[in-house]
Formats: sequence, structure tokens, C-alpha cells
Amino acid sequence: VMVIDLARRKNLKKCQSACNHMHQVHPGQNWIKVLGMEDADHTAPYWQPTTCMHCDEPPCVKVCPVDATFKRQDGIVLIDNERCIGCRFCMAACPYSARVFNWEETLMASQGGAEEHHHHHNHNSAPESVPHQVKGTVGKCDFCPEMTRQGELPHCVSACPNGVFMFGDLNEDSVTNGAETFRFSELIKDKAGYRLMEDLGTKPSVYYLPPVSRNFPYESGLENANPDDAH
Repeated sequence: VMVIDLARRKNLKKCQSACNHMHQVHPGQNWIKVLGMEDADHTAPYWQPTTCMHCDEPPCVKVCPVDATFKRQDGIVLIDNERCIGCRFCMAACPYSARVFNWEETLMASQGGAEEHHHHHNHNSAPESVPHQVKGTVGKCDFCPEMTRQGELPHCVSACPNGVFMFGDLNEDSVTNGAETFRFSELIKDKAGYRLMEDLGTKPSVYYLPPVSRNFPYESGLENANPDDAH
């Protein structure tokens, strides 16, 4: 489960750049989309990171004709890029526009430095290697399963200097941003946590805390700011 605290957001986009770098995502093909949001004409705008929601009832899995998109036992939704045929049915089915199509090879592959990974999966086991992105297939946030296997946090969580992202285990009722640890159920209850498009019945694993009592004002153009100034 992931919790995103919109009150801590400063639009540094360190989460996005870390994700793109670690997954060799092309510029403009962001797996984390940072959207400027405003609920109504006279309300204050805020920044909202949007990623794959790793739904408990993922519509993307249901429409894949070749079983390339699947949900693991731990709830993480992954794509097998070796099996994906690029039909993009999953992109059409995702209500969160969380997926991107790989029109080109990844930066690493285009530079001749990609490592080949091969694995076979089934719905009851977690693949121990995740293949690099392949041209002509679909990519998206994967919750960095190679990090969680090692007991570490996803790259977006550890890269954020303001503790916006919190990650944890729903069964353990615990989430952390690395510096702070919270009881998930209390955090969601006390801070009025919510999920996007709840009415669709997708049961997302990503929760948001509303942008109240913000740590920073709404600003743009901070992508190149010094992260030390963000604390």
C-alpha cells in the first residue's frame, strides 16, 4: 500500500526523476505524472502525483489477451514485457491513465547497456526478476519489486526530500517514508485519506491525504531547485 501526502508536496519532482532514471524511462514517458489540480474555480490549486494504483480489482488485467498483465499475491500489478504484444487494451482499460507505450527502446538498451532478463511467471508466485522495458510494449509503475524484496523502499519514496510518499504493508497496518513510520489505519482515519475514483470499484492500493495545512505554497518551476532547500 502507498500513501501520498499532498500537504507535503513542493513540486520538486525528485520522485519522477528518480523513477525515470532507475527504470530508464524516456523523457515525457513518466511513470509518475505530477498534475496541477484545482477542485473548483475559487479553490487553491495543488500538485498531485499520479501513478499506477495497483488496484485490487485491476481492469487492465481482465482485458489483456495474452496474460502479460498480472497481479501478484502481494497485490502488486506487473507487466511481463516478454509476453506483451503491444495491443494497448490495458491502456484503454486503465481509468487512471497510468500506463505508457514504449515507442522506443529504453535509454539503457539504446546505448547498448541493457541486461537481458528472462523469467516465467504464474499468478501465485512473484517473479524474481523484472525485465527491462521493451520497444513496442507497455510500461508503468511497478512499486519497485526488486527493492521491496530487499526490504527497501521504492525509489520514489526514498528520493522525496519531504516525505510525501509512504509505503508499507496493509496487513501489518504500517507505512513509512524512511524517516517516519505511521499506523496506516490511523493515518487514513485521522487525515481523511481517500482513493481516486472509488466509485469505479477498482479498489486502488494508493491513498491520498488531502492538501490541508500545507508545508509549502503552490509553486511551479521548482524542478531544478536544491533538494537541501526543500526540508
